[in-house]
Amino acid sequence: MEADVIVVGGGLAGLVAAAELVRAGKRVALVEQENQANLGGQAFWSFGGLFLVDSPEQRRLGVRDSLDLAWRDWQGSAGWDRLDGPLPEDEWSVRWGRAYVEFAAGEKRAWLRRHGISLTPMVGWAERGAGQAMGHGNSVPRFHVAWGTGTGISEPFADRARQAATEGRLSFHHRHRVDQLLVEGGRVTGVSGAILAPDDAPRGAPSSRVAVGDFTLKAGAVILATGGIGGNHDLVRRYWPERLGAPPASMITGVPAYVDGRMLDIAGAAGARLVNRDRMWHYVEGVRNWAPIWPQHAIRILPGPSSMWFDALGRRLPFPALPGYDTIATLRHLRTTPDLAQHDHSWFIVTQKILEKEFALSGSEQNGDITNRRRLALLKSRLGKGAPPEVDAFKRHGADFVVADTLEDLVGKMNGLTDSPLLDAALVRRQIEDRDAQIANPFAKDLQVIGIHNSRRALGDRLARTAAPHRILDPAAGPLIGVKLHVLTRKSLGGLQTDLSGRVLTPDGRVLEGLYAAGEASGFGGGGMHGYNALEGTFLGGCIFSGRPAGVASAGAV
Repeated sequence: MEADVIVVGGGLAGLVAAAELVRAGKRVALVEQENQANLGGQAFWSFGGLFLVDSPEQRRLGVRDSLDLAWRDWQGSAGWDRLDGPLPEDEWSVRWGRAYVEFAAGEKRAWLRRHGISLTPMVGWAERGAGQAMGHGNSVPRFHVAWGTGTGISEPFADRARQAATEGRLSFHHRHRVDQLLVEGGRVTGVSGAILAPDDAPRGAPSSRVAVGDFTLKAGAVILATGGIGGNHDLVRRYWPERLGAPPASMITGVPAYVDGRMLDIAGAAGARLVNRDRMWHYVEGVRNWAPIWPQHAIRILPGPSSMWFDALGRRLPFPALPGYDTIATLRHLRTTPDLAQHDHSWFIVTQKILEKEFALSGSEQNGDITNRRRLALLKSRLGKGAPPEVDAFKRHGADFVVADTLEDLVGKMNGLTDSPLLDAALVRRQIEDRDAQIANPFAKDLQVIGIHNSRRALGDRLARTAAPHRILDPAAGPLIGVKLHVLTRKSLGGLQTDLSGRVLTPDGRVLEGLYAAGEASGFGGGGMHGYNALEGTFLGGCIFSGRPAGVASAGAV
């Protein structure tokens, strides 16, 4: 055998699994179709959000949280409903969900610190929910941000893998594409596939798929940590759920092209069970990157609560389709409202004051102050005057941004970004004036304005993420900014069904011996631990939490 365990995929989940294997004294072969510059996978590009419960960071900001409250939120958000029959798809999802929330409320923070990951003082309030106590959403702020953003999480594990390679305990097999799992006597015993032509493309950029040879690797176990389908729009459309209407004719992409979902069907052909493939997590606040790295490169706006959101025809979106509240409800509204189905976009209208305080952008490269751990720059950009430089660059260069001093001029420019003029300036003005009338005092009936006041009660949001309430049409808060928003593909919430050890199961519920899965390929655990909705900050943590047991269990098995 070439190794004790083969890990397929060099992203965060695979690196965590490899670290556990090396720690257990096992020989690891890490197989990755991209070049060495891509070690760390999607996690490297992320904002570095982490879901934690009752943390010191929360307590310092006056946030009271608990395991019980977080588990109630998780269950209400997940909405697991596939629990009937002899082999329910959600059986292991529920177990993984509970175990993950216990991890987030228990050892997670200390574990991160032991592995060289530290946190900023920021705790954001993401996915505020659908307005019901037992429905979707976070009851309190739980979105912690790592110093270094995604690089601060992925690089410590990438460094461990590189060190293990220098010590002869781990071998890298870059530019090796797995096309088949080897199965002997009902047990997975290795992988085979194509050796791809050398390609020194920069991290995240598309690489050659020209095969120059083939390979076979044998081992006592195989761990699949190969991600989801977000970079493959054909697969996204194939599994797009009917409950979300028709998939958009046009989407932009929040992950590199190598997030192609190939290994899911390859594992299925080898006897693995795939579940919940119609559960997916895409954002509706995507904008086209003015400096793209991968095809149709999209950046998500992480909005505060104050942006006014309009559909393609200029109508204000209804609750809970508000900025930062309920991602899937907003996507469903935009895709199932009959006269919107032919349109693939929506709009933010904000003031310069809102842009400066509330706009953050997803991605390590879009948050230089945190990525480079410049604490003074962080204070200046997040608490001082002016927009962060990356946000200001999108305002100046982004194809989806328009700026004007008057609403009528702004709507005219917004209409210039669509094939035909769809917006009526008088209708947009009337809705904004109605909203502005609710700003005069802290009492309001407008649910978004109520939410702004609620957000300002949270110290972290008041300091860094929520602008002081003001009229959109107040010239002193201007200029006005319109942002055309697109559907941005991102995460798969279903995948390979696994038990709590990360062992992949078969369609009849048995263990497929020798095969393990972690990260997005396993729906972050069990084939769907998030259910239908994510509480944000849960994807990187899910990679860590599922990578650990896969590494530990496979080490014990070989």
